[in-house]
Amino acid sequence: MTVVRLTRMGRKKKPFYRIVVTDSRKRRDGGWIEEIGYYNPMNEEKTMKVDAERLDYWLSVGAKMSDRVKKITGK
Repeated sequence: MTVVRLTRMGRKKKPFYRIVVTDSRKRRDGGWIEEIGYYNPMNEEKTMKVDAERLDYWLSVGAKMSDRVKKITGK
């Protein structure tokens, strides 16, 4: 099953996350199918960018969203 979830980037104590589509059996930072956005919780305004068109496409073909991505995107 494909999942839309976060993968951690950045350095120690300064996380930066990419929003990616991946196989649910892969590890958190393993390879992914497609990157559809990013999320930076370290800024005051918590910067986030998501390609809504690609997110809707992946949801339409059966991908599930992780709980954290649901909370961040508001879908």
